[in-house]
Amino acid sequence: MFGKILIANRGEIACRVIRTARKLGVRTVAVYSDADARALHVEMADEAVHIGPSPVGESYLRGDRIIAAALATGAQAIHPGYGFLSENPDFVDQVTGAGLVFIGPSAASIRAMGLKDAAKRLMEKAGVPVVPGYHGEAQEIVLLASKAREIGYPVLIKARAGGGGKGMRRVDHPDDFSEALSGARREAKAAFGDDRVLVEKYVDKPRHIEVQVFGDNFGNAVHLFERDCSAQRRHQKVIEEAPAPGMTPALRKAMTEAAVKAAKAINYSGAGTIEFIVDASEGLKADRFWFMEMNTRLQVEHPVTEMVTGVDLVEWQLRVASGEKLPKTQNEIALAGHAFEARIYAEDASKGFLPATGTLHHLQFPDAAPQGAAVRIETGVRAGDAISPFYDPMIAKLVVHAKDRAAALGALQDALARTEVAGSTVNTAFLAALAADADFAAGDVDTGLIGRHQDALVAIAAPSDEDIAAAALAATDAGAPGAAADPWSSLAGYAHFHTLARRVRLRFGEENILARVSARPDGRFQVALEAPHDAINSHDLRTLPRTARWPGHVTVFEGAVGYTFAVPDPLAKADEAAAATGSLRAPMPGLVKLVRAAVGDAVIKGQPLLILEAMKMEHTIAAPHDGVIAEIATEGAQVSDGTVLVRFEDGQG
Repeated sequence: MFGKILIANRGEIACRVIRTARKLGVRTVAVYSDADARALHVEMADEAVHIGPSPVGESYLRGDRIIAAALATGAQAIHPGYGFLSENPDFVDQVTGAGLVFIGPSAASIRAMGLKDAAKRLMEKAGVPVVPGYHGEAQEIVLLASKAREIGYPVLIKARAGGGGKGMRRVDHPDDFSEALSGARREAKAAFGDDRVLVEKYVDKPRHIEVQVFGDNFGNAVHLFERDCSAQRRHQKVIEEAPAPGMTPALRKAMTEAAVKAAKAINYSGAGTIEFIVDASEGLKADRFWFMEMNTRLQVEHPVTEMVTGVDLVEWQLRVASGEKLPKTQNEIALAGHAFEARIYAEDASKGFLPATGTLHHLQFPDAAPQGAAVRIETGVRAGDAISPFYDPMIAKLVVHAKDRAAALGALQDALARTEVAGSTVNTAFLAALAADADFAAGDVDTGLIGRHQDALVAIAAPSDEDIAAAALAATDAGAPGAAADPWSSLAGYAHFHTLARRVRLRFGEENILARVSARPDGRFQVALEAPHDAINSHDLRTLPRTARWPGHVTVFEGAVGYTFAVPDPLAKADEAAAATGSLRAPMPGLVKLVRAAVGDAVIKGQPLLILEAMKMEHTIAAPHDGVIAEIATEGAQVSDGTVLVRFEDGQG
């Protein structure tokens, strides 16, 4: 076994590799860009080396700097994770040329599977079924169009290099072929630098089912069963599961045998995935699956395979790369239970899954699952970390396991409902809606499911009055730990003749909300919402519901939905109100600490008039406009929220 390895990646996969390496007693070296200087994977590793600025082209794609870091720190091998340089055969050659071990397949194996058309020709020779189509070198439009007619419409034009849905077009009619081909070529050229395409039969109800394979350097290869990755949006996986729902013994046997045959055809060593497209229009049948491509690396969704097999795939990677044989034979690998993985992203599902950024001011994952189930969180971030625009906006992978699919789905829904993220727009509500979708719950999945149901899946109900009341209460800091120690940050203080109350302004989207929160003697809080909302006697708000207070905002968690309310600066609001009404009111309960003007004084806009002490801080109250003071509070006065502090002579303001 290696003594030290370098991880040429970042985020959750770097943290994942570090955990297994630590378990095996292997020291780790992290690499990081400017943006990742304080990242979790840097903190977890035994050593860390800076490799450049934030853009990936100047850091994580700089193979020369990564190899130099490995040599300088005495690492014996490099683990590529996934993405970045993980499937770059030139990088593999550079690693081995430097006398280091690449923890993954050989450069020859990666090259053999790197281009879709060449890989499919190779698979045809190996006896692995491939989708009917044209995978040749000739790219003349007349030839491609004639091949499309031979295959039969609808057809799918696909870039021969790369993936992720880029350079892909469905064509339903011959008249549309030319325009679709031009679009696919432009997109493929921009994404991969290669505008060559292949043309395949379009499968009407496609399932994306893949088989985890593993080989060693002694000619052995095994499979670790299948995963279903059909729940996709824009050809990107959303929720993966293992095993595939509805899988038949005949199809599993045919598919896993084909996957092992594919791995052996290229003398594959390490973790790999054989992806198949399956025609589910008439159920899952052993003669209706075809090779799509091979990913010559560890997959993002590998934890679901680990959960149903009990195998640590990263440990196997390290053992095989260090020269050991596969730890288990095929007969020793068993399938147990069911697992799901949901990818939690910083993205706005309602806006076409637009990536989001922001600081994760609040981040909380469930630490337990329902009885009989297990939950696992794979993440590379902590509360306080920022979602950078430079990298993939994944926050975490939420993985659950239970005895069967129904129990695992229940555990997934429970875990999503108890996941709390505030500070960035996230997709947890969308994931929960997908998990609750009737077709998904029934296992009737295909790659078009999300597209067909997207409007319903991304729709989020408006916050209830109870949610708004909770936000208003949270905005006062009432009920928060330690709040009672400070009467000006809590409503639960002493009042001689009246109930302490505080006015709270919130904004949700374009809606402005005004609430009055008051404390009762028995410790409960009453929240009254002004029109258009009804007054609420919130007798159930004895304690603060699931909320997170962060700079200028409050987020209320209702299941998997997070409703975020802006909390406008009360001093700014006071200025606005003064400008409109000719008076200045206290924006919060406090003590008039200092008065700097007197009745009859002519003051100018912005001139400090008094200092209000509240929430252990001093707030300067300034004139919102020019005018003459008709009335002003006295020093030492204890004022409540909304009390008039300054009144100007009539007609001013």
